[in-house]
Amino acid sequence: QVHLVESGGGLVQAGGSLRLSCVVSGSINVIHIMAWYRQAPGKQRDLVATITSGHSTNYADSVKGRFTISRDNAKNTVYLQMNSLKPEDTAVYYCNAQGRGYYSDYASWGQGTQVTVSS
Repeated sequence: QVHLVESGGGLVQAGGSLRLSCVVSGSINVIHIMAWYRQAPGKQRDLVATITSGHSTNYADSVKGRFTISRDNAKNTVYLQMNSLKPEDTAVYYCNAQGRGYYSDYASWGQGTQVTVSS
């Protein structure tokens, strides 16, 4: 099994910053893609950013220039630095990891961490 644990969410004023972390553990052979998604109340879960094992990144248009995704392969950890936060960034943020485990491929989710941006 593969486990993901997010941390770093909280309440922040508009214009502020937060840094989310997600640690991946378990029967991991390799982590190909790590990603952050978010889901606001009553809305679908949307992709925020992805990063490959080679550190290639991709961002949703709504966060480009404000958010930065990074990863530490030695620590099996992915980060999301969120700057210039807006009230519309309020959501539960989920970490996702895809790769090869000891016995099979996997695509796993964390439990989510709440980010609330006040105006």
